[in-house]
Amino acid sequence: MNLDHSRDRWERLCGQAVEYDLDITRIPAVDGRAVAEEDRIDFHPKSFIYHNGRKLLAGEYGCYRSHLLALEQFVASGDKMAIIMEDDIELNERLIPRAIAAMDSVDGARLVKLVNHRLVGFKQICETAENDVVGRCMHGPQGSAACYIVNRKAAQKLLVTLKPMLLPYDVALERGWSTGVETFATLENLADFSPHRADTTIGKRMDYRAVKRHSLLRLTAHWFRTCDQLRRWRYALRINRSRPAAT
Repeated sequence: MNLDHSRDRWERLCGQAVEYDLDITRIPAVDGRAVAEEDRIDFHPKSFIYHNGRKLLAGEYGCYRSHLLALEQFVASGDKMAIIMEDDIELNERLIPRAIAAMDSVDGARLVKLVNHRLVGFKQICETAENDVVGRCMHGPQGSAACYIVNRKAAQKLLVTLKPMLLPYDVALERGWSTGVETFATLENLADFSPHRADTTIGKRMDYRAVKRHSLLRLTAHWFRTCDQLRRWRYALRINRSRPAAT
């Protein structure tokens, strides 16, 4: 996913794709700042504030819409699996085989996050044919929807269960207990971030602080997060149908 004005990011990715002989498809990203508040679809401001204790940033809405567009294009393509990436990821020659091996190591309508900002209380489920460890986290959010692999059935589910937008996309994506998609993560990031990561198009800390409500008005968000943490523990610990791939 790449904004029209972020040409340098796209050119960097294209150069890496040529270097590693990879085929990449550009998804024109949605600039949330260009969408008026009244024109935001699949979004209810009061529900978002209830769940997050703050208002939505325009960049977050753009991120959400961009990922849904990527999922829609993937489903329309007829392909079995796709790696969906934001444009601040660095490609590498082992990304695809390692990602496919991660998907092959688990069952069901599934998604494997290939990049995470933090993994706290990681519970190993299996080891892939590429010697990567796949599992789930006891604590979260893990952060980042910058790079993940998803199969067709899971993408179709996400296009239904991620609407309306109640949470930032990266938070919503990893909530397999809510989306109905078997969701996992690799212990090691399978790709690095590019230098463009520091120049975020979503929002900086000061932007998030500016839209936070008073602490007493964030009680609904605290309650939601507490309940969601309990759901996460159960999801990470439950015996699932996943089986390790042959190694």
